[in-house]
Amino acid sequence: MDDGAGIEQYWRDARGALPHLPEAVPEAWAFGATPAHADELLALVLAGVKVGTASSLWDYEATGDPLPEVGELSIILDGRGEPRAVIETTALEVVPFDRVDAAHAFAEGEGDRTLEHWREVHERYWRTHSENPRGYAPDMPVLCERFRLVLPV
Repeated sequence: MDDGAGIEQYWRDARGALPHLPEAVPEAWAFGATPAHADELLALVLAGVKVGTASSLWDYEATGDPLPEVGELSIILDGRGEPRAVIETTALEVVPFDRVDAAHAFAEGEGDRTLEHWREVHERYWRTHSENPRGYAPDMPVLCERFRLVLPV
């Protein structure tokens, strides 16, 4: 697990490669709920397959974490907590779970990329790993995020 120094060094290296990046180190986080899931989803990001993600708005409310913003950069960690990529948020939309569309499911890049698969996996995820007591509901607010891979390119 990175102690913070590795993230700072990663950001210095990223700024060396892309000098237009801001000085401030962005938030660093991993996809998924387990180290194996983080690695699996990171691989999809690095392959250019995964260009979207979804979060429970209820989880943001429960943790007090700030919502992402369009244009915001993030450092993506692997399952060991090591920095591996930089993404930029390009679009955000809050929609009820049961109104998430097939285009967003495809952008997430998981499984067979269908809406049916997306709904099954995300319902199970929020029933198991929610950071809020409500967990999952068919009409729960979902933050659908699109992003682009900045580094590595």
